[in-house]
Amino acid sequence: MSTSSTVDRAFRTALYESAGNTRNTRNTRSARNADAALDTAASLLAADPAADAELARRGEEFVATAWRRGWQPADVVRIVRRELDDGHVRLAAALIRAQAARDRPRGRRWAAQLDALPADAPPRTDRFSHATAVLELYRLLLRLPALEPVDEPASASRPESRTLARIRALLAKAEATAYPQEAEALSAKAQELMARYSVDEALLAARAPDPDAPGACRIGVEPPYEQAKAVLLDAVAAANHCRAVWNEPFGFSTVVGFEADLEAVELLYTSLLVQAEAAMTRAEAAQRAGGRKRTKTFRQSFLAAYAHRVGTRLRAAAEHAATGTAAEAAEVLPVLASREAAVADRLERLFPETTTTRLRGVGDAAGWTEGTRAADEAQVRSRRPLR
Repeated sequence: MSTSSTVDRAFRTALYESAGNTRNTRNTRSARNADAALDTAASLLAADPAADAELARRGEEFVATAWRRGWQPADVVRIVRRELDDGHVRLAAALIRAQAARDRPRGRRWAAQLDALPADAPPRTDRFSHATAVLELYRLLLRLPALEPVDEPASASRPESRTLARIRALLAKAEATAYPQEAEALSAKAQELMARYSVDEALLAARAPDPDAPGACRIGVEPPYEQAKAVLLDAVAAANHCRAVWNEPFGFSTVVGFEADLEAVELLYTSLLVQAEAAMTRAEAAQRAGGRKRTKTFRQSFLAAYAHRVGTRLRAAAEHAATGTAAEAAEVLPVLASREAAVADRLERLFPETTTTRLRGVGDAAGWTEGTRAADEAQVRSRRPLR
């Protein structure tokens, strides 16, 4: 039997003929049938070492298909981590790296996602266990649906500017310091540079012969308390001339905007999330010291209040940034209005149908109070006038 025949038989048994069974795990009989099919297919592969190369090649084809469906490396790793286990994550990372060697360049964000792949090699197991894990991974890849395309614009492939490098360094220091006053000064400077960078990029693009178009990127919104984190990301996006749409089942939000603003959203959201989690840890410690036991509801309420209050502060900062002399406003405000209209149009084309959702589990008054206080202390400063 050829190696291709072995892989084909295994795939027919575990991936294709049993695909319908794997979608309905509540049906005990279907689940048992799917498990039996997986065992049979893994036995076929384990008994034929010559099929290993063909099995790996087929896996790279599944990865390339996922890219054509709009998925990116970070998206695949995220969904594998959510649905399978760490061994499968390492198998997926190895498969993505192997496929990348034959792939075309896809931009700066894509390259950063490849660099961030788990570096650990897949676990060393017996052939049957390895084949089982590979088939489980392939079964997941096979049923990935199509996502909205978020390919990077050409402008995203430029080397990182000195301003962004300075902003990144300032926020890293603000998150690491144990002194609130130092963090405040560092974050305020980062926010100032962020505002200046965004406006300068907007004016430069408006004067170019071929103006940029808005792009999109995906930002992971990881559990726990992902609803509150999605609200926080939405607030950061709105304050930076972007729009965000949360995909709860797959654990990410798609942020639509111009490249300079997308970079600002990524940096600021990450920094505020670090600050929020540190503040929540301190608040819980204070609650325990006072003899009050805090729960998941406290943490959910804390983060929901934090997101709500930070959103209010960011909106105020954005409004303050639009002030200046009449001559400055005459130059800048039409540019910003045009870019916001372009972002809204791109969002509508990517997501013609969206729904709203209500935050769940927000019922702890102490958590809400502490989250609001933490947001008031977060390092978010009003931006300076545009000129």
